[in-house]
Amino acid sequence: MFNILSVALKIALASLLCGALLSAFDLSAAEMLARVGMTPEHIAELVRKAFAWALPNMVLGSMIIVPLWAIAYMLRPPRG
Repeated sequence: MFNILSVALKIALASLLCGALLSAFDLSAAEMLARVGMTPEHIAELVRKAFAWALPNMVLGSMIIVPLWAIAYMLRPPRG
């Protein structure tokens, strides 16, 4: 658990420093996206499409995985 928080903190700090550096050069996220031919609205639409595709597949997969996990958990030998 501590490793996950440590990695998240390092990523947040690196992102903050990188953002401050880009801001010092008067670059914004909208400008960076425009240079690669994207818009914030297009990215939001891609995220919505990805979520609309992933959610039904996750539910369908969990209908198999969760019962199998529960059976395997119940059949484990007792600890201690």
